[in-house]
Amino acid sequence: MNPKSAFQILLLSAIWGVSFLLIRIAGDAFPPLWIALMRSALGALLLGTVLAITGRKLPPRGRLPWLLLVAFFNNALPFTCFAWGERVVPSNTASVLNATTPIWTLLLSMAVHRGRAGWSVVAGVLLGFAGVVLVVLNQSASAPVSVTHAEFLRGCALIALGTVGYAIATVTAKSRLQGVDPFSIAAAQLGLATLMVAPLALATGRPAHLHLENLIAMAVLGFAGSGIAYMLYFHLLTTISATHVVAVTYLLPIWGVFWGTIAHERIGGGTMLGVAIAIAGLVLMNLRRSTPAPVRV
Repeated sequence: MNPKSAFQILLLSAIWGVSFLLIRIAGDAFPPLWIALMRSALGALLLGTVLAITGRKLPPRGRLPWLLLVAFFNNALPFTCFAWGERVVPSNTASVLNATTPIWTLLLSMAVHRGRAGWSVVAGVLLGFAGVVLVVLNQSASAPVSVTHAEFLRGCALIALGTVGYAIATVTAKSRLQGVDPFSIAAAQLGLATLMVAPLALATGRPAHLHLENLIAMAVLGFAGSGIAYMLYFHLLTTISATHVVAVTYLLPIWGVFWGTIAHERIGGGTMLGVAIAIAGLVLMNLRRSTPAPVRV
């Protein structure tokens, strides 16, 4: 891998890693459905503009049912779940919970295709989940007094539901959208997710007590986290091997903890150990894989 590609991987992981903190900041003013709406709309605007400039076409209409399914599970549902869950869950914990996405994807793929797991996969799955559980338990113990244990666990469950949505979308896209330009899929699904979430967002609460930092967080989250990051990801897939792109998966929890530290979130030794164990599990899982694990946020 050349230095330029290595820098792009580092940049991509940093953008996706800071997204968890941006969700928390935007959540101080935007309701969860509005965060999902703005993330989808701003990302769709950027990718749609690039599509028009480059002359690329949207996916064929015959794929619309599958695109709707992918848009719901890859954008509408997880964007809402992460925003909702991070009302009580620190951004660093959300980033580690997001690391379960490739685990769910692998398990779902094996269930659908009736695949068999080798020792490295089994060990990787167990280690991955063990690391995530350790982080959740440690962060639950240090949660603010205003957040009850039950509320914290419900927030974690919502974020976990979002990661399962990512896994369903990944398996669906791989089996039903083969041969379609991935960049076009990303633009289409963000546009469709916008249409899905908009009626619900407009029918519920409006953003309140807006401050400049909330608006900046929302703009960066949409344009960078859901726009520029997709462009970087698909560019990397065409320039370096898939096994190198998967490095983003390992870096995301590290970046999530780093940005959480910058924002003065509580991070103890147990959390750091849990992150290390989860990353070790992901590495084991990907020892024999030739395709990149999903790392969307």
